[in-house]
Amino acid sequence: MRMDPAFAAARPAAVHCAELTQRGPRPEERAALMAAWRRDLARLLADDLSGLVSGDRLDVSISEPEHMTGADALRRIGPVAANSLLRVGMSGEPGGETALLSFDFATAIALTDRSFGGDGRAIGAVPETLPRSAALLAEEAATMIAGAITRASLGDMPPPASTAPRRSGGGPMAGEVIVRSESASRLKPFALDAQTLLFTLDIANRQGCTWRASLAIAADRMGRLLPGGGRRYRTRTPRAPSTGRQAPFADMPLPLHVVLAEFDLSLARLQTLGPGDTIPLAMDRQVPLMVGDTVLAHGAVGTAEDRMAIRLTRFPASTTIEGLAP
Repeated sequence: MRMDPAFAAARPAAVHCAELTQRGPRPEERAALMAAWRRDLARLLADDLSGLVSGDRLDVSISEPEHMTGADALRRIGPVAANSLLRVGMSGEPGGETALLSFDFATAIALTDRSFGGDGRAIGAVPETLPRSAALLAEEAATMIAGAITRASLGDMPPPASTAPRRSGGGPMAGEVIVRSESASRLKPFALDAQTLLFTLDIANRQGCTWRASLAIAADRMGRLLPGGGRRYRTRTPRAPSTGRQAPFADMPLPLHVVLAEFDLSLARLQTLGPGDTIPLAMDRQVPLMVGDTVLAHGAVGTAEDRMAIRLTRFPASTTIEGLAP
């Protein structure tokens, strides 16, 4: 009687993607991640943005997010502002995540005034077109904020953007201004009916000036910006095994030798050998080309350009050059 029957699966086992098998954070965990992200981002921005105002130290606070639709967020920002569409985060998506940063014209002009040594107070009349200097400063601040969001999302607080890892082409890995426009709706940062989170950034100096900016992020993107709260899993492509034609084995020197003949000689005869003795050799028509004790190929002995040579005629079926690589 056979006691070890073989069992076969009735059907293939299910294989689920990481998005189905990975449990997302619970509401209280998400709230803690959000608080940590806001705290880290505020600290990073206080350090980075202080470089815009020489001789001054900035403090940054970030409000809890307001939940609203994309259309409501655009209405809150207004029809005209210094808007920047940011690429942020380090998710597995080719373009990363996006966020919308907005300064109203009065804030952008006041912050520019402070950067040039003024008091940074809001002016009375706001021009219809943003001055070039204010537009450039708003873009520089937006670039710093994009980099800070990316670093806060990593959770390990890496060094500033100037020393952060960079792409092979020389640009930053993530955290940059994609495009600017005075019309936020023209940037299409999110769908009008999408759930959106609106943060208020308060930037203050020690002389009592406060400059305010708005940061809007689609709710479904926010989860992937929280530290450890939604990293994408990428399928790794298996690497092909290295062969003798590829590094690091391609340049490895291998000592080869050709065995012209093999014969047996008794120990007594071996002890009587001396200079001038002749030993007859019976050389085969096919001699082996060897690597150590492994027969690599067989060939016929001849000459080539007045030098002794071997013409390879066959390779053993069980031996390949790739198989010699360690």
